[in-house]
Amino acid sequence: MTRPLDLDRLLAYKVPDARDDYDPRDGIIYALGVGAGLRPDIDETRFLFERHLEVLPTMALVLGTPGFWPMDPQSGLDWPNILHGEQHLRLFQPLDPAGMVHGETRITDVADKGPGKPALIRATKILRTLGGTLIAEATETWVARGAGGFGGERDLPGEALPPVPDRTPDLAITLPTSVVQAATYRLSGDRNPLHIDSQAARQAGYDRPILHGLSTMGVIARALIHACAGGEARALSEIALRFTAPVYPGDTLATHIWQQGDRVRFRTSANERGVVVADNGNALLVG
Repeated sequence: MTRPLDLDRLLAYKVPDARDDYDPRDGIIYALGVGAGLRPDIDETRFLFERHLEVLPTMALVLGTPGFWPMDPQSGLDWPNILHGEQHLRLFQPLDPAGMVHGETRITDVADKGPGKPALIRATKILRTLGGTLIAEATETWVARGAGGFGGERDLPGEALPPVPDRTPDLAITLPTSVVQAATYRLSGDRNPLHIDSQAARQAGYDRPILHGLSTMGVIARALIHACAGGEARALSEIALRFTAPVYPGDTLATHIWQQGDRVRFRTSANERGVVVADNGNALLVG
């Protein structure tokens, strides 16, 4: 049985800073890990060929991070019961094909949904060049199942992600995932065994390994880039979403899009299972 979260221990925990020296090979591996090149009628050579390489903006999510930090015993978290709840990424400048970056991640807020219910943990990463230039800000919300009841605030501060419009979407795009996509995505740094080991997946309540939430987010970002920006990756400067159900490697993801000027709202479903896997989506594409 999951025990209530140890709030003092968690707030005393410092997520390790991380420094990355990345090159075009890393950008290509990341692109493969979010499904680039799987749909033959969409040319994504620009993300996969080192000559004139463009780095997908969501690669900022895997740079400057120590990986799945809730696995660190010092955090006091029961990591097999941790789920990715929400993710928000804001880019202040495009990523270069190669560079050296530094990330600082800090736990900012914790909410207690009640005894036997989840705890919500929010952390924010600031990604900069080694010279101090701001590249991106990424805010993640983790759901710690059964860890409520420690006496904290009921809700996280700030406004919740609003629902998508109640009308027919303006656009839709379908992108496949690969049966080996989780195995490939792990090469970008997230080694959580939930995504590769059947025993770990069963321990967490799944019948088989699931796709990383941030790999799913990368697929969705590609969908928005192709549907709304003519394949121009640099157009995407902000994206936020709520994860609502797991994606399994090999699922086909259908993203429905509502246009609101430069902003778009979106929802993504796994076609074969008819399940909404990401909702309350919000993105900014400019250019």
